[in-house]
Amino acid sequence: MSHASHALDSRKRWWALIVLCLGVLMIVLDSTIVNVALPSIREDLKFTETSLVWVVNAYLLTFGGCLLLGGRLGDIYGPRRVFLIGITFFTVASLACGLATSQGLLIAARAVQGIGGAVVSAVSLSLIMNMFTDGAERAKAMGVYGFVCAGGGSIGVLLGGALTSTLSWHWIFLVNLPIGVAVYWLCMALIPSIRSQVADRRLDVWGALTVTASLMLAVYAIVNGNEAGWTSGQTIGLLAGAAVLLAAFITIEARVPTPLMPLGIFKLRNLTISNTIGVLWAAGMFAWFFISALYLQLVLGYGPMQVGLAFLPANIIMAVFSLGLSAKLVTRFGIRKPLGVGLLFATLGLALFARVPVDGDVMTDVLPSMVLLGIGAGIAFNPLLIAAMSDVAPSESGLASGIVNTAFMMGGALGLAILASLAAAQTHQLLADGATTQVALNGGYRVAFALGAVCAGVAAVIGSVFLRGKMPAGGVVAEHGRGSPDAVAANE
Repeated sequence: MSHASHALDSRKRWWALIVLCLGVLMIVLDSTIVNVALPSIREDLKFTETSLVWVVNAYLLTFGGCLLLGGRLGDIYGPRRVFLIGITFFTVASLACGLATSQGLLIAARAVQGIGGAVVSAVSLSLIMNMFTDGAERAKAMGVYGFVCAGGGSIGVLLGGALTSTLSWHWIFLVNLPIGVAVYWLCMALIPSIRSQVADRRLDVWGALTVTASLMLAVYAIVNGNEAGWTSGQTIGLLAGAAVLLAAFITIEARVPTPLMPLGIFKLRNLTISNTIGVLWAAGMFAWFFISALYLQLVLGYGPMQVGLAFLPANIIMAVFSLGLSAKLVTRFGIRKPLGVGLLFATLGLALFARVPVDGDVMTDVLPSMVLLGIGAGIAFNPLLIAAMSDVAPSESGLASGIVNTAFMMGGALGLAILASLAAAQTHQLLADGATTQVALNGGYRVAFALGAVCAGVAAVIGSVFLRGKMPAGGVVAEHGRGSPDAVAANE
């Protein structure tokens, strides 16, 4: 009888994981599905080129700013409750986006969507950690989660193209409604209510305000960097403001009795190194995703649907690795080797993209790079997430999850902004030298791909050399009590 109930419990856990991933997929989709619909939104609501950017940036701003706070709230009030609140925020805001008839309403609703998205992203990893405690099972579960995070973006491009061309741009938001409602009710039925393991449940309000404001200022400076100029007073002033607020946050955290982010968490070697790798790798991956889409559209003349299809091989390969092979590799070889090998494949893929010609052919110039990047992301994403969470005590799993997501978000945003501006500089230089528009654009994109390859290569070296590579005994993540900094130091 006990065996039967355990099997049922196990099945329920996997169903719960699917529901969680559906919630996360909705968030991931939303970051790319909008890009395809931007021209239609601009025409319909009479946006200018500069104000249109805010349809994307309002979401990124609140999303990047609220990740740490969302993770900590999950630790204090229980991850299930906070996940449900996040899904509610996101779904209601999606309805407002879909019904929006003015610029102001759409941008405000996108900002609220970002808050809901941040909360869902920040606590979802923590919920998976709490539901899957067996090492091999956890590696599999993280593989599924990794696939959703890595593959969701391209599904967004395809879905965005299909919905915008067959219905209207409103449907890219309204499609979230039935999904959001289903995820909410299925969560109520399937996900256990996990009690908070935080002894003192006071929220560090000043810490929350300073870090959220700091991240928002940094994201604002980054996303407007190209337009305002990287050396302009606005950009430098905003980044300086973000740095001052970050310094204030660290000072507050060192002094308050219940910090939002206990600074001791950075003594956990794998968490700190994983976040460093996450920043570098996200910079390379964001460059690949956005700049290869621009290359396909502006240099090779592809339509949105063709661009989505061009990304399909990478996503299918990612799926195959994430959903099975990656977990087996982690169980067999630990964390370090698969991570190093995966990042090496990604580096090679980006390096190949750095030599794409103006009259490129999909089969010979694009597909090999896409395949290598698909293999790289499929292998590396899972061990990176596991490494980041591997030393963390259960009472801090939400916080660690928020930190990992923030590292990816900031690395991706900063990396893309810097690489895109360097690409633009190269393009302007080539245009000034008399090159045609396509040749100039291509030259700029090649610079961005080459620098993306450098970022991925450095991440591969750091992961291979510095990560503790063995799976922690008895599971992928230290169980209750074993994840404290002292216990970790004793294991060194």
